[in-house]
Amino acid sequence: MRAAVLLVSGGLDSATVLAIARDQGYMCHAVSFDYGQRHRHELKAAVSVCSAAGIASHRTVILDPTPFSGSALTDGGDVPMDRSEDAMGSGIPDTYVPARNLVFLSYALGIAEGLGSSDIFIGVNAIDYSGYPDCRGEFIESFQETANLATRSGVDAGSIRIHAPLLEWTKAQIITRGQELGVEYGLTTSCYAPAESGAPCTRCDACRLRAIGFEQAGVEDPLRRRYS
Repeated sequence: MRAAVLLVSGGLDSATVLAIARDQGYMCHAVSFDYGQRHRHELKAAVSVCSAAGIASHRTVILDPTPFSGSALTDGGDVPMDRSEDAMGSGIPDTYVPARNLVFLSYALGIAEGLGSSDIFIGVNAIDYSGYPDCRGEFIESFQETANLATRSGVDAGSIRIHAPLLEWTKAQIITRGQELGVEYGLTTSCYAPAESGAPCTRCDACRLRAIGFEQAGVEDPLRRRYS
């Protein structure tokens, strides 16, 4: 089996990507990041998701939170609530975390090269992406090119591949595919401002996009049932 490194946040997108990679026959090594985020419950969810999937390994990397300051997800004010679909689809929101995916992918690249792996999976989505610039296809293509210029395995074989299978999928499509692959969405979390118990706020952008996705997929969100 080929080894792959996956970014797993504990959200439904990364849980689906993990299931897709396993379905494609990869031996999965997951990495999550503690960067001082307010929604720290996602780290517990990531452990649950990875444990349920029975993958090869899962590690949580603790990062200095200083470079990620100024975001509403760290120390930069209140998380936006009750925004319309039009508002969520335009501009870069206050929940943008500076260079987050750039840093995460760089760590994943180092881990992959150490494992002798050429494959990295990330759950970015360019449709329901809330305006984050590091979730666009242009960024993924650019990082892959850089990865092949910056690493021994890239220079020797040009073989580094950044997989973003959800890039052009709607949330409903993601959820439908995840259900086909047996993803336990009740273990995931999407909320930017959860209660101490982990219960979702239901009002932040991430909660609203998740709710829209489950509604359009025509299925009940098991997370809602869990905290009802």
